[in-house]
Amino acid sequence: MINHQLNEATNNLINQQFYLDGHDLIIGRTPEISIKISKSGQVIRKFKDLFNTNLNLFLEGDYYKFLNRFKKIKGLDDNYIKEIYQDLQLKFENLRDTENINIIVLYSLVLNSLISSIRDLNFGEAIKEIKKRIQKRLTILQNKIQEELDELFMKNDENISILYNLSYLDTLAESFNYKKVAHICKIQKSKFMNRIVELVISSNT
Repeated sequence: MINHQLNEATNNLINQQFYLDGHDLIIGRTPEISIKISKSGQVIRKFKDLFNTNLNLFLEGDYYKFLNRFKKIKGLDDNYIKEIYQDLQLKFENLRDTENINIIVLYSLVLNSLISSIRDLNFGEAIKEIKKRIQKRLTILQNKIQEELDELFMKNDENISILYNLSYLDTLAESFNYKKVAHICKIQKSKFMNRIVELVISSNT
């Protein structure tokens, strides 16, 4: 019963504002902006399996060992795993006095920490590339570019939200050796990066 609930939590939390189940559709912050990428569902299923096949480690409370199972994800090295683990320990410490803490809540904390870290890995590189493309075309200070990007983040701009998810899928596709999916992600990422570049340039000319 508990395994089934945790499997459901894996499914829901990974799909949330990212993937439309059974359609190979990567979505932005809402399903209105979406991109169909063939075999993306297979990549995401492999990612979900990584959680579901290691649930016993989570249930035994061996969170560090559980996190280490994710080293196959591109960019998740020992240092990154340690950072996630230390962050989780602080969160667990804050929950220590909470009576009857729900196992699903604990699992959601672990899963969200992992997902956030993996999402940020590739997205940071995309942001660096955007800044580079802007500076090739416009004489503008780095902190001014950052201000413009921060504004787009605050508005939850649809180009940013889909780029964020394409970067995430790109990382997963490379991790599970889906080269064609990763290649399509990179093409699509470049398209949305260019749109963001145009938005910043148009507001500064």
